[in-house]
Amino acid sequence: MSLSSAMSTAVSGLTAQSTALSTISKNIANASTVAYKTSSTDFQALVNGYSSADTSGGSVTAHALQNLSLQGQISSTATPTNVAIDGSGFFVVADSATSAASDFAFTRDGSFTTDAKGNLVNNDGYYLEGFATDAKGNVLAANSSDLSNLKPINLANIGGTAKATTQINMAANLPANANVGDTFTTSNTMIDSLGVSHTIGQTWTKTAANTWKLDLANPTLTSNSSVTSGTISPTSVTVTFDTSGVLASTTPAPVALTVSGLTTGAADSNITLNLGTVGKTDGITQFSSSTSTTEIGNPSFTEDGALYGQLKSVTIDANGLVTASFDNGVKLPVYKIPLATFPNPNGLTAISGTVFTPNQAAGNVALRMPGDSDAGTLQASALEGSTTDIAGEFNRMIVAQQAYSAASQVITTVKSMFDTLTTAMR
Repeated sequence: MSLSSAMSTAVSGLTAQSTALSTISKNIANASTVAYKTSSTDFQALVNGYSSADTSGGSVTAHALQNLSLQGQISSTATPTNVAIDGSGFFVVADSATSAASDFAFTRDGSFTTDAKGNLVNNDGYYLEGFATDAKGNVLAANSSDLSNLKPINLANIGGTAKATTQINMAANLPANANVGDTFTTSNTMIDSLGVSHTIGQTWTKTAANTWKLDLANPTLTSNSSVTSGTISPTSVTVTFDTSGVLASTTPAPVALTVSGLTTGAADSNITLNLGTVGKTDGITQFSSSTSTTEIGNPSFTEDGALYGQLKSVTIDANGLVTASFDNGVKLPVYKIPLATFPNPNGLTAISGTVFTPNQAAGNVALRMPGDSDAGTLQASALEGSTTDIAGEFNRMIVAQQAYSAASQVITTVKSMFDTLTTAMR
């Protein structure tokens, strides 16, 4: 190897170690960056030519490799819309709320918060994409593997909501010491699909020993009892008890009510009236009245309907389901967050911060729901930390510094040899 080749090789060593130091510096600088993936330096030896008599020269090249498959530590935060990925996969994001699927990018930075328009945006300014769902959490898109069916998750579009009553639970004690023909009244409320409250009057008549008839009146507006607001069917229920005062039967069974023709414009309501479990005392019972007057004891009602309520909070579960909670107690699924997976995630191209775009090296993108196949799960109110190990980086820094110093010493030595050669030729 000539002195010129030695000089060239030493320079390539300086360049390669400079790349290593640059990579180390970047890793240390991003030790606190959300979802940052540590880069390493790959060195490759180059030989320009070789013969049995002489090696004509060689050098080294170096380039940085980022390990996107490495899992960072997950830490809790106080922001419910922060999300961390535990396992494989990337969030699908866009740099604007109107980006096409061809412009989507991918990141593990789940530092999402709502912007002024209600969109979920992370620290890099990228919008989180997801699928809209129905009230049961089912994805509305016909093809959940198609990127073009994704849309920006916008919480401002979630208005208030009400919930129609579907079940009414009643508990009370009918007086066993009542005479046949005695009647007693109670009433319960129901909520229609528009959030309007209605009252249904109940008349209990003892028709025989251990047998009662419940007559149901057409509902009226709770706000104005003089206005009949719908038609109920059936209008009567027969209830029997055994000799121990325990519910024996209801006719019909179950008690399925339909309230139709609601004057509020709401949809017909289908309601199950739960009077208790046959053979148990968890609903209607028949024991002697405990008061001086014969009356129904401690009537109580619970129902699953809810009046109109405003959005209170949003939660995200491990499977990516975004659920809106309202101040009336209603919880409504609104979006599903998918994860994108790649055959070779380390092949992705970095475009900004911790945001990447696909290429041939990464392979074809596959959309999966969290927890499905090789996709990881989500953890809300949490963020994935940087994978930088400060101690390890300092260790690599020492090695790179020593190699850099050694390469520079080679250059100094070669210069001295050139000087000697120049002097001898004078």
